[in-house]
Amino acid sequence: MSRQEAMAARTVASFADLFEAIVSNVDRIIQGKEQAIRLALVGMVSEGHLLIEDVPGVGKTSLAKALARSIHGEWHRIQFTPDLLPSDVTGVTVYNRQSATFTFRPGGIFANLVLADEINRASPKTQAALLEAMEERQVTVDTTTHKLPSPFMVIATQNPVEHEGTYPLPESQLDRFLLRIRMGYPDRSAEIAMLDAHADGSGADSLGPVVGPSDIQTMIEVTKGIHVAPALKGYIVDLATATRRHPALALGMSPRAALALQRASRGLAASLSREYVVPDDIKAMVVPVLEHRLALTADAQLGGSRRGDILAEVLASVPIPAGRAGA
Repeated sequence: MSRQEAMAARTVASFADLFEAIVSNVDRIIQGKEQAIRLALVGMVSEGHLLIEDVPGVGKTSLAKALARSIHGEWHRIQFTPDLLPSDVTGVTVYNRQSATFTFRPGGIFANLVLADEINRASPKTQAALLEAMEERQVTVDTTTHKLPSPFMVIATQNPVEHEGTYPLPESQLDRFLLRIRMGYPDRSAEIAMLDAHADGSGADSLGPVVGPSDIQTMIEVTKGIHVAPALKGYIVDLATATRRHPALALGMSPRAALALQRASRGLAASLSREYVVPDDIKAMVVPVLEHRLALTADAQLGGSRRGDILAEVLASVPIPAGRAGA
């Protein structure tokens, strides 16, 4: 092993230590959901945004709050309601009579981590206020552009669209989320542990930070340096092509989705103390990265097809590159 490779290995090992520290901290609040916690953190170190979708009461908001409190940075919670205005999210320019000037008053989006709680209860106009912030990490108010802090991440929670009082997120909004995860119900032992742990009513508010914004920024830079072999890049493109040609899909993987799959695969590899991506990393991230980005044809919807099953077909149809890292 060369000196450069040894340094890279030590850096990734340090990354994994920080990653595990955050997982352990959040796991004190969210029992039995380690996989969901790890996926959420993969999204964070991959500079992505996270959508947590499930029925009420399974810990969506608790997971988002626990992640926010584990980082010693600024975080804001925006409760999305039908009467929430776009200016409540992005900010507004107000007139100061004393100085006879206009002053920008930042909205809730100006933080390192933003919890957009029950995002699909707000109107589409207010949902759209997040588009520029999530894609370009800036907001434009009255033709003036304001940069958001770094690192920056949106964690949004939503109830399934069939629940009363919800507005489905459009495809352009869903495409801004790197990952979509579901919590699911805990198993019996985890639910008993939850009853013991939260008997006094304490929750995510009792957590203290274990890392700072600079640590997260360092982890992001490490993730960017994880090696993806040319053959694996070809594998991602082949998966994209297969989704675009699938007869049950009206909308397959976009180029942005292919980039998202590569970023998330790098994050997963780094969390497992590896300096390179392997095919299993890509396969593991296919559903959380792609499922919410695909659109079924009308016939497929009537036939009861599910995106997850279609992705399984796509994975089975595309040959996996051979070799340790698909070199």
